[in-house]
Amino acid sequence: MSDSESKPSGGLYEALGRVPSGIYILTVGAGENATGMLASWVQQAGFEPPMISLAIKPGRHVAQRIEAGEPFALNVVAEGDKRLLKHFGKGFEPGQPAFEGIDTEPTAVGAPALAAALAVLECRASAGVDASDHRVVVAHVTGGALRGDARPMVHVRNRADHY
Repeated sequence: MSDSESKPSGGLYEALGRVPSGIYILTVGAGENATGMLASWVQQAGFEPPMISLAIKPGRHVAQRIEAGEPFALNVVAEGDKRLLKHFGKGFEPGQPAFEGIDTEPTAVGAPALAAALAVLECRASAGVDASDHRVVVAHVTGGALRGDARPMVHVRNRADHY
């Protein structure tokens, strides 16, 4: 079967690409073991207790760490903060320094909070499930802080079949 026969037509990917998503930096670890990654598929998933869900591409070492129970921080990127987007959008290999030139401070759970973040949520994964070509992780939000009154960065893609 060719790609054109296996992929839906009729504008499905263009329509799905118009589902807006926020821009976040997920951070985990401390000291030389700290790292971060750009995340955009994040959603509030519960009120009591407060929960979020996020989708991560399999094989990302960050996903393995948070699903093993390591606490993490979800840093909400403010509208217009392209510096954080550019810095974390390139990705980091295990052991590669992720915070060079980025001001951080430890959260109560030990994960780095980005000084420039609009808001920070402290989280711990509680469940995960394979979903298509990503892993969906549900996490309990154990703490958080709003650090400004800017609007969060929102991303809308042209197509929803690739980043």
